[in-house]
Order: sequence, then C-alpha cells, then structure tokens
Amino acid sequence: MKFIIGNWKMYPKTLKEAKAILAAHRRSARLLKRTKVVICAPQVFAGALATGLRKTTTFALGAQDVFWEDEGARTGETSPAMLASLGLQYVIVGHSERRALGETNKEVSQKAAQAMKHKLTAVLCVGEQVRDDAGEYFGLVRTQLHASLAEIPKNASAHLMIAYEPIWAIGSKALRPATPADLHEMTILIRRELVTHFGKTAGFRVPILYGGSVDERNAE
Repeated sequence: MKFIIGNWKMYPKTLKEAKAILAAHRRSARLLKRTKVVICAPQVFAGALATGLRKTTTFALGAQDVFWEDEGARTGETSPAMLASLGLQYVIVGHSERRALGETNKEVSQKAAQAMKHKLTAVLCVGEQVRDDAGEYFGLVRTQLHASLAEIPKNASAHLMIAYEPIWAIGSKALRPATPADLHEMTILIRRELVTHFGKTAGFRVPILYGGSVDERNAE
C-alpha cells in the first residue's frame, strides 16, 4: 500500500470550499490502485468534514497536530481523544513548521505516543534544514528521529509512519525538489533507526514517506 497525505495547512478559507475540495479528492482516490489518500484539513473543519464520511481503504481524514494529553486546562489545544471521537485516523506530528515555532523532539514524541494510544496513526516528521558537503545532516536527522521515538512503546509500530521532510526542498523558495536518490539514502538511515528501536520485523513495516516538494520528475 502506498500513501498520499495532503496537508492543507491553513487553507481553504471556508468550510464550503473545504467540502468541495474534499469531495473531489474522494472521487480521485477511488481510481487509484493500492494507494490510500489521507487529507489533513484544518482542525476547525474536521468535525464537519468527518460527518457522514464512510471509512474506506482508499481514503481517510487526519489532523495537522495534536496535544499530548487527553484533557486538562490547555486552552486552544486538541486532544487525541477528540480527534479519534470524530473518526479521524491519522495525525501529523513534528511538522517542520511546528518545530520552527519551538516544538521539541520530546513534545513530538509525547504527541505521537498519546495519539497512538487512541489508534491514531502518527505521521512523524523529521528532516534537515540544509544539506552540507560534510554530510552532517545525516547525524542531525538520526538524532532528531531517535529523540522523537523515545516515548513511543516498542510494540506500537503498527500506528506509526515516518515522513522525511527535507526542508530545503519545500515551498516556493526551495533549493530544488529532492530526487529519488536523495530520498533513498535517507530512507536507509531512517530504516536503521526504526529497526534499532522496534526490532527488525516491526522496523521494516513502518512506512517511510517523502514530505518535500514534488514535480513531474520525482512524483511517481
């Protein structure tokens, strides 16, 4: 099974637009083979978009972030219990834009672990800002992933994905789109860290996704 996960970020502006876009994506998803489309819309739209949405093997809804506790005096936060109650199945944690706001590896790990307790699949993001000639970015991503996995139980790999997010290859100011070769070498590093944490069998079952910009050369 392949996965295409769309992070809508802070778009669109209205629920009406969100519903229309979601309907179009659902129609497109039906035409794909062995591929699941996951849409992570803004949390404020989640309840309305999930209402009446039938669970299928080709389409699902997710969230863009989550808190690491199920309840409490946490103004403005959304708990994993809330997301699960709406029927959402996935949640992005550790996105580079959240990390840029000060989110730590420990917080990312706590969020992922708590989400997984509610059977939400945590899409855990890791990635480097720049690629240096000395290859120090390998160590940075390894350290980031190791710390982000710390709170996740060894037997919880079934509800985890890793999204490799090369920040230098994202957005209108991207240096360039990453190539399949760029992704392949980082996949090897990520897979080794997963095997170290979960063991060989479970570590090889965790999907690794590419989270950078795409174009006609690398999308397939």
